[in-house]
Amino acid sequence: MSIILSTYNQPLWLEKSIWGFENQLAKDFEIVIADDGSGPETKQMIEKIKAESKLKIVHVWQEDDGFQKTRILNKAIQASSGEYLIFSDGDCIPREDFVAKHLRNRKKGHFLSGGYFKLSMEISEAISREDVEKQRCFDAEWLIENGQKKNFKINKLTSQGLKETFLNTFTTTTPTWDGNNASGWREDILAVNGFDERMQYGGEDRELGERLSNYGIQGIQIRYSAVTVHLDHARGYVTDNMILKNKEIRKNTRVENKVWTEFGILKGEMRNVVSH
Repeated sequence: MSIILSTYNQPLWLEKSIWGFENQLAKDFEIVIADDGSGPETKQMIEKIKAESKLKIVHVWQEDDGFQKTRILNKAIQASSGEYLIFSDGDCIPREDFVAKHLRNRKKGHFLSGGYFKLSMEISEAISREDVEKQRCFDAEWLIENGQKKNFKINKLTSQGLKETFLNTFTTTTPTWDGNNASGWREDILAVNGFDERMQYGGEDRELGERLSNYGIQGIQIRYSAVTVHLDHARGYVTDNMILKNKEIRKNTRVENKVWTEFGILKGEMRNVVSH
């Protein structure tokens, strides 16, 4: 199993994310860091963790060419060795049962759609290694005591057993491929040729899920089971043109019922794909 973790110039957040993976109940996985052109601070932090941690970490880097997450994710998929791939972002800290819940719920012919709880900037900055190790940053009461606003989404942190099953089943949110918390079988992701590298910010992850669905791989909702907390940050790289272009590509994927992108892992090639 491989964890594919995307990052760009957020070494402090990435370090906190890796602390979360160091404390997983399920241990048998590698981490492939999909680095979209970060500077030397990120590389230095990763090398330090690799020297100190028992985790198997592979660092895949490309030159900074603006927001090219889909391109580096495809490279990370190729560099990974797992038959099952879990995707998250380097600004998300996984709860200790994150990997175990993905493993427990994985099912042939399906992908999994997990959830996240967004933290304030104040709490994001304050979270320490001890807070992650003792799982305080996933404790709703601790978060509220430290200034986090309470809303319905905090149920993601408080749901276990029958409650999580109920909320996963009856939520009105459709299971989608969200890059901060999704997983699927390697063979299925390769069968649709990975991510469409024309896409930049704005639904670029979900388009993969839409092609998987067209291929016959349906999503399963586990947003109240497999949980991360999302660390706050600015998004200065987003432009209106990115979002408009992505909307057009996604519209085309849906209208034409596309399963394959010519702009994915294999470039300019078509493959005969048969729907499941």
